[in-house]
Amino acid sequence: MTTLQPVHDIVALMELAPVIPVLVIEDVAHALPVAQALVSGGLRALEVTLRTPCAIEVIHEMQQVEGAVVGAGTVTGTADLDAALAAGSQFIVSPGLTDTLGKAAVESGVPFLPGIATAADLMRGMDLGLSNFKFFPAATSGGIPALKALAGPFGDARFCPTGGITPDNAVDWLALPFVRCVGGSWIVSKGTPDVAMIEQAARNARALGDAL
Repeated sequence: MTTLQPVHDIVALMELAPVIPVLVIEDVAHALPVAQALVSGGLRALEVTLRTPCAIEVIHEMQQVEGAVVGAGTVTGTADLDAALAAGSQFIVSPGLTDTLGKAAVESGVPFLPGIATAADLMRGMDLGLSNFKFFPAATSGGIPALKALAGPFGDARFCPTGGITPDNAVDWLALPFVRCVGGSWIVSKGTPDVAMIEQAARNARALGDAL
């Protein structure tokens, strides 16, 4: 097994690439080829969503890929958090933020990117000492105008919009000064992975930062 590249804080994670792939992997056998293709294409931060029965095993498998920084997404409670950390997750992403999950994640010391959609969510996160958030679901929560409005009173907050981000609109989100990266589910489709297509999609996503 190769040694993982450490990422010690959420800012470093968010700055690895302009896009964090949001992955729904339904077969453990797909874990290694998907991770290898993504890393080869320049995307190192891999968010494995806990939406499938094999997700925890997928996280463990993907850690074998040199350079991969593998985390768990769709973490909705402390049971998910504990399972993800036990599997070696290097970062945690949640769709929302509760006091219980937030406190547990902060106390664990793991890089944590909680989902927010309102000013109240942001204030709850800031009470926990957090300043980096996932804006989710981005498109249906008001899109760019809503995030601009939220960012105004919270000048120290930085965001990773996720949900409804596409190759066509990603640059518009990334151009916002308070957006560090975006989450993208378009890079890897469900089913048997086409590794050449995934690697090219990753390269295209990586290049989005060059357009700014």
